[in-house]
Amino acid sequence: MKKNTRRQIALYVAFDALGALMAYAVLYTFRKQYIEPDVFPVENIPYDNIFYQGLFFTTAYWLLLYTLLGFYKDIWRRSRLVEIFQTIGSNVLGSLVIFFVFILDDWVATYKDYYESFAVYLVTLIIPTVTFRFILSTRTNRRIQARKLWFNTLLVGSNEKAVKLYSDIENQRNTTGHHFVGFVSVQEKIEFLVEKDLPLLGNYKEMSRIIDEYQVEEVLIAIESREHEKLEAIINLLEDHDVRVKSIPDTYDIIVGKVRMESYGIPLIEVKHEIMPVWQRTAKRVFDILASSILLLLISPLLIFCGIMVWQSSPGKIFYRQQRIGIHGKPFHIIKFRSMYEDAEKHGPQLSSDADDRITPWGRIMRKYRLDEFPQFYNVLIGEMSIVGPRPERQYYIDKIMDKAPHYKHIQKVKPGITSWGMVKFGYASTVDEMIERLKFDLIYIENVSFFNDLKILFYTILIVLQGRGK
Repeated sequence: MKKNTRRQIALYVAFDALGALMAYAVLYTFRKQYIEPDVFPVENIPYDNIFYQGLFFTTAYWLLLYTLLGFYKDIWRRSRLVEIFQTIGSNVLGSLVIFFVFILDDWVATYKDYYESFAVYLVTLIIPTVTFRFILSTRTNRRIQARKLWFNTLLVGSNEKAVKLYSDIENQRNTTGHHFVGFVSVQEKIEFLVEKDLPLLGNYKEMSRIIDEYQVEEVLIAIESREHEKLEAIINLLEDHDVRVKSIPDTYDIIVGKVRMESYGIPLIEVKHEIMPVWQRTAKRVFDILASSILLLLISPLLIFCGIMVWQSSPGKIFYRQQRIGIHGKPFHIIKFRSMYEDAEKHGPQLSSDADDRITPWGRIMRKYRLDEFPQFYNVLIGEMSIVGPRPERQYYIDKIMDKAPHYKHIQKVKPGITSWGMVKFGYASTVDEMIERLKFDLIYIENVSFFNDLKILFYTILIVLQGRGK
């Protein structure tokens, strides 16, 4: 059944807004009727402009907070119990912010008035918000159970494990909402055991076409042990598609805690496309914009000086633009101060080295203190890059890296950056093998990505710049 996702999100937003409006209205009435009359006696509660402004701003605040926390993403498949606890937690923390920022300096007779006001607001916010969300998620769950709502699912695999996974899901007492459109094989054409239950749609290399053609929303990977060398290639093919990806775990995955309990009781590992929570991604982007804007303004005299020095150092353009590959394989043009002589790559792409005679004298100084990278803050400002992230490469070198290290594809999950953990721990790479060596550090960053680690990398980068330890 076709799902009207926009309508469902609109319902969540409408009910969340209603809960926020009710909570503020009750708080305002409570304070005017029970807290303030002894000092500010009034015959009728004044529902004036201040009241309506409070309604507007607190409601907008809650909708923004819910958006940043990701409450309006993946609305069709969520645990009701988890949603209840997440909603209560966000309501408590969000209410504390409102009280500390807007209400703590209001007049009260005793501190008890603060506690009572907070309790009234929190309770009247939690009850309708949790109730409305529980009703919506329960309605969704019942539609799934009644098979009125489902998710087109593609099975990757064709033999014993695929048969068992398909059988386990189909024989569940409560339906999981999976609607299998077919399966793709990993090996060349042989006798496929699962073919008696599902149609063969092609080989795994054709998944991009199959996902688009059958509007696949979830991919379940159930390949045999002998086929595990294909797993990385399968994951890489799925990176650029907006689908849920889950895989049957092995014993090691279970021991190290990668497997989470599913509501339908089948152990599966979910391969996450989004490696940062929504609020962290938003915080990272806001930080990128603010930091880039402020820094470009503060160092503008230095930028002008560098531009003049580049212009005087050798004939040619001041800025150097080159196509690089960004997040999800999207190309963009990186901007740097030109540190090499004009036409330095007239014989084709070349990596620089310590004794590279293509680098100008001033270019060598810029590289030592990484001054040539400063114009990239413009790339950050327009959203093509981030301040912290794996360094972007050219497609020419990506192809060479992928031949030896197919897992390079994973670093395209995030925006490329001006600095990275790889640049901090390894530095510039002069060969493809060095690029692959540096790749290890960038993969470690992705597996541990967080706003805190970004700040840590920035701290080390500043030390490197001040000490002149760039290439």
